[in-house]
Amino acid sequence: MSTKDFIEKDYYKVLGVPKDATEAEIKKAYRKLAREFHPDANKGNAKAEERFKEISEANDVLGDPKKRKEYDEARALFGGGGFRPGPGAGGGSFNFDLGDLFGGGAQGQGQGGGFGGGGGGLGDVFGGLFNRGGAGTGTRTQPRRGQDIESEVTLSFTEAIEGATVPLRMSSQAPCKACSGTGDKNGTPRVCPTCVGTGQVARGSGGGFSLTDPCPDCKGRGLIAEHPCMECKGSGRAKSSRTMQVRIPAGVTDGQRIRLRGKGAPGERGGPAGDLYVMVHVNGHPVFGRKDDNLTVTVPVTFTEAALGGEVRVPTLGGPPVTLKLPPGTPNGRTMRARGKGAVRKDGTRGDLLVTVEVSVPQDLSGKARDALEAYREATVGEDPRAELFEAAKGA
Repeated sequence: MSTKDFIEKDYYKVLGVPKDATEAEIKKAYRKLAREFHPDANKGNAKAEERFKEISEANDVLGDPKKRKEYDEARALFGGGGFRPGPGAGGGSFNFDLGDLFGGGAQGQGQGGGFGGGGGGLGDVFGGLFNRGGAGTGTRTQPRRGQDIESEVTLSFTEAIEGATVPLRMSSQAPCKACSGTGDKNGTPRVCPTCVGTGQVARGSGGGFSLTDPCPDCKGRGLIAEHPCMECKGSGRAKSSRTMQVRIPAGVTDGQRIRLRGKGAPGERGGPAGDLYVMVHVNGHPVFGRKDDNLTVTVPVTFTEAALGGEVRVPTLGGPPVTLKLPPGTPNGRTMRARGKGAVRKDGTRGDLLVTVEVSVPQDLSGKARDALEAYREATVGEDPRAELFEAAKGA
């Protein structure tokens, strides 16, 4: 995209926010419009796709405090709609437009004053926006974000439910200690002539837009080592191992991939660190299971407890037992609920403990118990629990 187009566009209008909008208001407006015009939600709609590009472009500038400041200054300088003539310091005037300014024309140095001499030139105004320094200011290499790191951790069942702080040993690329991250064994790399230190080269994409790619000569660093460091082979990065304590949030599940912002490899030249992605594996538990945010447990009860009802003590994970009331005539396999005794949810509340009743059949009976059951059988002669089953089978 040309500089002229850039200055003439009103990004505040694109996002529908006032010029004094806060960062939070800009972010909120962008998210709302992005959801509305996202290509996935408007398949085949070219206008929506173009609108989405405008929204993303506006957010890229207004969402960055530094770019926003420089954009506002440029808009104030040019009046927000292209350069307008005005009186010069010596009674002359500026008689040129943005095309003259950025097309390399010699007109418009002004009469009696202008942008060509003195301290700050146009390059200073737009230096941060277009990743290049102004006239006489030298070329500035850009900060470089650290790489993302992938790691794995295995937790016990209880650690996954309650959360845990675990040590993780990670290997990643970090600034080379031998050359202090310069890539040059003498510590004096030169600016890449291809990208002029920006680390990026532009390529046209049609429609007035231009895209940037990492510079093929310096691999995006903006610097080239005349005398490559033997340790990092001129890249400025070397393999580094470190152990760090990582907090795994409560309620994670087996196979979940969590993202820890800023815990990845360190950046270059003041750039932000990358992110750490951790794949979580969870071991099973001999007593408890899990179903979404609920824990599960199977509790054996005696025949008499199931038939007559009573109170049953149930174990909980990491806490004291709870007592549940068993209604008379409870069938085998019935599930009851102990509220708030399950896994931790994202909002900090807990799921429930689902308690499944399993009627226990004794393998060995004492003489007294056998006599009691024989008496019970005699008392229930004529009661056939399978009678309805056979009747239904006949009628089918």
